[in-house]
Amino acid sequence: MKDFFLHFHLLAAIAWIGGSVFLFVLGITLRDKKAQKEVYPHIGPIFGYFELVALGILLISGLSMLYQFDLIELVFSDDNSKVVHLLRLKLWMVLFITIATAVHFYIALKTNGKERTKMQNLLSRGSSMFIFFVNLAIMHYAIVIRNILG
Repeated sequence: MKDFFLHFHLLAAIAWIGGSVFLFVLGITLRDKKAQKEVYPHIGPIFGYFELVALGILLISGLSMLYQFDLIELVFSDDNSKVVHLLRLKLWMVLFITIATAVHFYIALKTNGKERTKMQNLLSRGSSMFIFFVNLAIMHYAIVIRNILG
């Protein structure tokens, strides 16, 4: 059963991070404002719901693995070993990325097909960039933790 959650976690991570990379590249390469207004209203909602499902799977499978591998006790213990420190750091990043995703998704739903205010644009793009870069950090720490645990 432990492998079940690990495999779902990895599959969801691939979808989550792969989608993030795709939109990052799309945002950089699609500079024409008219093209952006034609493309994003169509792919945004599809991608958004796909990413919410991936994030949900990541959160559920991640929590399940914390309990199955008895890591939840370590997170709240006085243990200050490297792996516990990295796990705590990763979990904080997951919390922040979940909040950033909620902000981004709220703005995207509220403004899809409409003109955004400067603040909505700033929050939407800022949260996207934050999600992209923190995704890479989370992936890095997941690999380091996995290497330490063997």
